[in-house]
Amino acid sequence: MAGLKDYLNTNVTRNREQVEYHVREILKLIGEDVEREGLLDTPARVTRMYEEIFGGYAIDPRDALGVTFDEQHEELVIVKDIVYYSQCEHHMAPFFGKAHIGYIPSGKIAGLSKLARLVEAVTRRLQVQERITSQIADILDDVLKPNGVMVVVEGEHLCMCSRGVKKYGSKTVTSAVRGQFRGSSALRSEFLSLLKE
Repeated sequence: MAGLKDYLNTNVTRNREQVEYHVREILKLIGEDVEREGLLDTPARVTRMYEEIFGGYAIDPRDALGVTFDEQHEELVIVKDIVYYSQCEHHMAPFFGKAHIGYIPSGKIAGLSKLARLVEAVTRRLQVQERITSQIADILDDVLKPNGVMVVVEGEHLCMCSRGVKKYGSKTVTSAVRGQFRGSSALRSEFLSLLKE
């Protein structure tokens, strides 16, 4: 999957000079010499990085699912270990991990790669893990109208590992359930057991 590098944040592109100026000013404010060789091109590099890591703003996440297909498969579909990278909206520090998506179709399916694109569209912006989990579940529920959806997201947050309490290696796990998953502990257990395989 090419990823959302295909989608660049055009707000950053349009405001390139301003973003570069402000990055340079922040470097000065933290005590750096912006004329130092290693920092000369840093504002431009940071701006290009922002175009990419905030590429999720360039697309409505619902559109990431693309075309859906009529298919009478009504058993559990899981795509697991979808790696994501995001930025914490509280500290603008990176967090990353894996998303696991399961759904029970009710006549419509999405291309499997589109589920990974959905994760990218939701995570490539300032976020919190709880919202990522709910948004993925809600979008799948809204677009595919499945019998049930379950999403589990694991994340390692640098705002917790590299600063503050400094608990390196700690992981946060969030889940969201919709439809049949909500009322069936057996379905939730099946999903979770298949994640472990």
